Amino acid sequence: MAVVEKDNFKDNLWKACDKLRNNMDPAEYKYVVLGLVFLKYISDRFESKYNELVEEGEGFEEERDEYTAENIFWVPKEARWAEIVKSAKTPEIGIKIDEAMYAIEKENKTLKDVLYKIYSNPLLDKGKLGELIDIVGGINLQAKTDKGQDVLGQVYEFFLGKFANSEGKNGGQFYTPESIVKTIVECLEPTKGRVYDPACGSGGMFVQSEKFIENHSGRIGDISVFGQESNGTTWKLCKMNLAIRGIEVDLGEEPADTFTKDQHKGKKMDYIMANPPFNIKDYWHESLDGDARWKYGTPPEGNANYAWLQHMAHHLSPNGTAGIVLANGSLSSNTSNEGEIRKNMIEDDLVDCVVALPDKLFLTTGIPACIWFLNRNKSNPKHRERNGEILFIDARKMGALVERSLRELSPEDIQKIADTYHMWRGSYKGEGEYEDIQGFCKSATLEEIKGHEYILTPGRYVGIEEAEDDGIPYEEKMADLSAKLAEQFAKSRHLEEEIRANLAKLGFDI
Repeated sequence: MAVVEKDNFKDNLWKACDKLRNNMDPAEYKYVVLGLVFLKYISDRFESKYNELVEEGEGFEEERDEYTAENIFWVPKEARWAEIVKSAKTPEIGIKIDEAMYAIEKENKTLKDVLYKIYSNPLLDKGKLGELIDIVGGINLQAKTDKGQDVLGQVYEFFLGKFANSEGKNGGQFYTPESIVKTIVECLEPTKGRVYDPACGSGGMFVQSEKFIENHSGRIGDISVFGQESNGTTWKLCKMNLAIRGIEVDLGEEPADTFTKDQHKGKKMDYIMANPPFNIKDYWHESLDGDARWKYGTPPEGNANYAWLQHMAHHLSPNGTAGIVLANGSLSSNTSNEGEIRKNMIEDDLVDCVVALPDKLFLTTGIPACIWFLNRNKSNPKHRERNGEILFIDARKMGALVERSLRELSPEDIQKIADTYHMWRGSYKGEGEYEDIQGFCKSATLEEIKGHEYILTPGRYVGIEEAEDDGIPYEEKMADLSAKLAEQFAKSRHLEEEIRANLAKLGFDI
């Protein structure tokens, strides 16, 4: 059996899985690995309770109610991990796992049609599958770390991020980079009420919300989670991702398009967090004409950005807040009624804050992006009254490259953005008060925004960062720069003469 060291076990696990991947596309291999991790997880939880009941000696270890009463999935005997391991090195292992998945679904209604049954696929190398079972089985760690963190939950999250990176552009469809999700969660602080993501992917917004609540000594039971996802395989992934963490979620009856089949119609949400696909062009359907959601104007049929914004505004409760990631074009576009919709939203005092993000944060696209924060009630007595004001934050210089084409916001960056927002909003719990900082943040009035023709690009409002005074007199600095420039010109002329001479030797005079 593969040995997985406790230290760096996630990296070791990934390296081992990556080696086994062979020629299989990560988009397919992802489901093989994550399905096995899920099976191992629910089997481990079941086994732990099973052993506890055996020790009690009352003979209840095969009583389903003993498990369901504690929100533990009932795992039929043939689907338990120990049974899977027995067949790991046989040609029938794929069939065995698929049968286990069917059996678990049959016994647990909430998992109906959720688990992957792909292991008997003849194209899946059964020898490699057996090795993978050894590796996943090697995560022989207790359910919680010393810090009380769910280890297999961490493994799942780690794999989701790794697979998204490995898949490149397509991977980003189910995964929003963690630093972006954390920024939204730290600003909105979801602690009680309904949390909703209408383009939820693998459920990253919900996972970070849970972490936020835990870090602030709250109770996950104080929030109700609602989501929707149109991609069937991602919908299943989300269900499993959240089941591993014990997060109950209403993802609707089935995978479905949020615009044409809103599965949470009529529900008002306290927190909405979303990273919908940017600038999608083929979302429109004739049934959307005259839809009640288009309060601020009918969105263009060729770009869904303002349809997403209005869908989420429609679902906000009277004190609800939202954080939505969109392409920067949404801040300034005036084509196809977008400028008019933006103006109407601003005049209705719905826009609370706009954050310009640095480039290269996303796996899916290199185009610049921003976060819109919406607030249904800027007079909410919990915070400072700020009617007719919008906060602009220019975070484009934040973050650091973790790969050649991928940047991440650091915890300090995220905290600085969140603290600035909370100071301005009046919900900051530390010392210090909000003040405009040239080049970074600006609280603008409606009149100022009108003066910019309702364009919301933060750079227009925060201005250019003041250059730090290095103490060197202007004349001295110019003399130094001029000398360096003369030196570069001399080198350039010398190189040009050398090139001409070498070409002449070859018979090419220029």
